[in-house]
Amino acid sequence: MKLTTLGLRHLALYVKNLDACETFYTQLVGMTVAWRPDEDNIYLTSGQDNLALHRAPSDFDFGTAQHLDHLGFMLKSEDDVTKWYEFLRDQGVTIKTLPKKHRDNAVSFYCYDPDGNAIQFIYLPGIT
Repeated sequence: MKLTTLGLRHLALYVKNLDACETFYTQLVGMTVAWRPDEDNIYLTSGQDNLALHRAPSDFDFGTAQHLDHLGFMLKSEDDVTKWYEFLRDQGVTIKTLPKKHRDNAVSFYCYDPDGNAIQFIYLPGIT
């Protein structure tokens, strides 16, 4: 028997500034609140996914705890990459890289959320 999953649809992040991160993901990225069980946790969605933001405990050591390289949002077209880049740049979001075409014809750029997590906005031909 081969076990399968439904794919990666959930990501949880510890964040220092829960309010600023909630604003970033809801107001700029367009996610909606799926559930807010308490003042230290919020679950967001864009329809088929789930991003959990957990307020980091005061003694959480961001210097030695598990690190996330980046999280990615899939886009429908190459043009959407440019539109998202311009929108986020114009909103004052810190941009890490300019949009670029990769060897596999994917197109993406990176920015940072208010807590410094790297976010990739990417168009992957054949997947999206």
